[in-house]
Amino acid sequence: MLLELSAGSETLLLDCLDTPTTRAILAALPLSTTAQTWGNEIYFPVAASALLEASAKDVVQPGEIAFWTEGNCIAIGFGPTPVSRGDEIRLAARTNIWAHSRDDVRCLSRVKTGDQVTLKKHQSA
Repeated sequence: MLLELSAGSETLLLDCLDTPTTRAILAALPLSTTAQTWGNEIYFPVAASALLEASAKDVVQPGEIAFWTEGNCIAIGFGPTPVSRGDEIRLAARTNIWAHSRDDVRCLSRVKTGDQVTLKKHQSA
């Protein structure tokens, strides 16, 4: 499944993984909300919930799209956060990776708290 994420003036295409978290997020689409930022991360709430999966992690790679189970939020890191050690992308807690971006997530550095965020199935999907 291919999704389209728009945040502020930026747009990313996301390839979904086959996970329980992904299914929960897909059931909550389309989504329209506002972005929050924390260091080099944006996150935003989604009306979905999921249990922490065995593969959950707090240090992510650029392009991995995460779901923070405690906050019911999608989190996208694109550089160091306040809890990072060095240049790593460390999120606030262990998260479920449910998608990968086809595009360079560093463009999200231009997104500000309060910017509009939408997440929907891509037209070709």
